[in-house]
Amino acid sequence: MKPLRIALAQINTIVGDIPGNARKILETTARAREAGAVLVVFPELAIPGYPPEDLLLRVSFLEENVRAWKEIARQVKGITAVVGFVDRDARGRNYNAAGIAAGGRVRGVYHKMHLPNYGVFDEARYFSPGKGPMLFPAGRSAIGITVCEDIWVRGGPLPREVKAGARLIVNLSSSPYHAGKWETRRELMARHAVASRCPVAYCNLVGGQDELVFDGGSMVVSAKGKLLARARMFEEDLLLCDVDGNGGRIDPAPKDEEEIFRALVAGTRDYVEKNRFPGVIVGLSGGIDSSLVAGIAVEALGAARVLGVTMSSIYTAKMSVEDAHALASNLGIRCIDLSIGDIYRTFESELSGPFQGLSADATEENIQARIRGTILMALSNKFGHLVLTTGNKSEMSVGYATLYGDMAGGFAVIKDLFKTNVYRLSRYFNGKSGRAVIPERVLTRPPSAELAPDQRDSDSLPEYDVLDPILRMYVEGDKSIPEMVAAGNPEEVVRRVVGLVDNSEYKRRQAPPGIKITPRALGRDRRMPITNRSNA
Repeated sequence: MKPLRIALAQINTIVGDIPGNARKILETTARAREAGAVLVVFPELAIPGYPPEDLLLRVSFLEENVRAWKEIARQVKGITAVVGFVDRDARGRNYNAAGIAAGGRVRGVYHKMHLPNYGVFDEARYFSPGKGPMLFPAGRSAIGITVCEDIWVRGGPLPREVKAGARLIVNLSSSPYHAGKWETRRELMARHAVASRCPVAYCNLVGGQDELVFDGGSMVVSAKGKLLARARMFEEDLLLCDVDGNGGRIDPAPKDEEEIFRALVAGTRDYVEKNRFPGVIVGLSGGIDSSLVAGIAVEALGAARVLGVTMSSIYTAKMSVEDAHALASNLGIRCIDLSIGDIYRTFESELSGPFQGLSADATEENIQARIRGTILMALSNKFGHLVLTTGNKSEMSVGYATLYGDMAGGFAVIKDLFKTNVYRLSRYFNGKSGRAVIPERVLTRPPSAELAPDQRDSDSLPEYDVLDPILRMYVEGDKSIPEMVAAGNPEEVVRRVVGLVDNSEYKRRQAPPGIKITPRALGRDRRMPITNRSNA
């Protein structure tokens, strides 16, 4: 039998931009047809964008998405297109759907059968489950259709579609990224293909949407589980593959630090671009976190759209300002120097009465951070630029951050990156750049907030190589105190860390959104009550 040429249309949609998404779908369909494909597959919910969240509660939004689907179907000719949209029935029930269009009309609609309701997913809030599997013709072949979760669960529609005569299974997906997830997907597709003796084509969304990044990496695997074709990661792609023929292009996949770095760049770029900010502002402390954030911002947007700001106090070391300037020069970004000294002294004077007789403590440190936050937000208001915060996952987990201070801003680029990973990613960035863009001294100096004389992070926290493994077990693994102690961690340290994490939930609720790169990020993945007396 002649090989079946298919196209996987890995596109970057914008949630709510139904006209723009529809135009992209039609333009990509035309390209796939011109390339000789008989079938083109788009990601899950490509018409409304993913995830549309409570936009799905607006009837006008749903109706617009259905009208767009019908117009797309009217224009699809010379090829079969499978497009994700929201279907509605006569009783007003919504379905996460895949529409099949060919010959200028709708040829069928499949309703997703398995609705995820864990982690970042809330599909049971919005959709009703589909009732059964579905096959449709493309060329001379019968194609089985699945949508995302349908292929991740036991008892999904795939085996029944194969038994009914499917020559190929397609999966429309919007699968959020976390480090290493592509290989998990490949293994899953290969297991299905081998078990069913049927090729599987997986089309994934690409691009950033608020805290989520979709990494693409669409693929086709043969009936023997062999990778036949793989699309690029973190960018749009139209992947062509001759199923049961010579396959298609296999784009090399990034790994380890490169993969994470590209995810952070993609998430930052799309958050800024899709929300139409002209540029970003980064407070440069001369430390590792702000240096990495500035580097990611330049990779995402270009140097001309990144503004660095130093805000020195009496506790700021000379080398910190030097390193901030060296970084700005190496990145090619503009950097302005401001001082918080006089402002801080005004605060001291005004508060001297209420604070009389009380020793200086974290209050005075936090005032400095809040002055800096106010300055950055003033610049943001004046120029319209987005402030990128620089807190990492270690700091955010234990509350080593100041509300309305260094937490003030619009987007938290490295919010899901532990401090030890910040160092690894910074070294990767320098290696990728072929020079020490982030000055070597920044990588080797003991980290410090520089809010008090001779201050170091280790004055308040365990060393990060001790802290981060405990946080991984507690924040990401939900391990108990006895389990963490049994793993070799000192009980006193574990109890202290757990207390810091639990007592900082109210802070995290007020933090800006940040890019998810681990299986369990702070925020949508990990939803803990603020008022909480549970015993870990």
